[in-house]
Amino acid sequence: MIQNNDARCFLKTQAIFIVMALFLSSCEIGKKAKSDIHVEFTQDTLNVGYTYWWPESGPFIGLCGEELSLVLIGTLTELKNPNDNPGPLYTSQKGVIKIEKVFKIKALGTQTYASQQYITTDCFYESGLTTGDQVLISCYDYEGGYTVPGGQSILKINGFEDPLINSIKTYIDHGENPLTIEGDLHLWADKNLGIALKNSIECRKELSTTH
Repeated sequence: MIQNNDARCFLKTQAIFIVMALFLSSCEIGKKAKSDIHVEFTQDTLNVGYTYWWPESGPFIGLCGEELSLVLIGTLTELKNPNDNPGPLYTSQKGVIKIEKVFKIKALGTQTYASQQYITTDCFYESGLTTGDQVLISCYDYEGGYTVPGGQSILKINGFEDPLINSIKTYIDHGENPLTIEGDLHLWADKNLGIALKNSIECRKELSTTH
């Protein structure tokens, strides 16, 4: 009888462990990634500034990588003629992008992205983009608002399944750690951003060895 009771206790314990393991596994599977953002779009437009004087653009600016503020993909739906009137120290050309998905939103107080389906900026001069192009946009923050620092921050992609999308999502999901996308260097090199990513990777490795 004692042996039977021991056997029953053992089986109950095993069953509890199995149930707990399945529960924890299901929780892990159901856990949302940082870049998995659901947006109920409104028919509004977000105006994003253009910091044309910044020396770098793209998702990996700064020696060790500046924090991204707004990352999304969409389609260029409107492109106005360039405006070279006196005033700005650059040739302004406005464009409108219809947003498909958003992967990163950094809260910026009253300027925080608020589900707008369209984004407009005037950094399209000599970008090589045309209406209908699908693009990946990486914005930063400047003086309390979102900004695009240049052409490489609006990258033409090959549809919404482009490998660059998974790469930038992995980057965001892992706290914008460039080491997690070291294997994607060739993808970013094709967009002339391989050196920028490599510099971020080397900087992160150096920091990890000094701490």
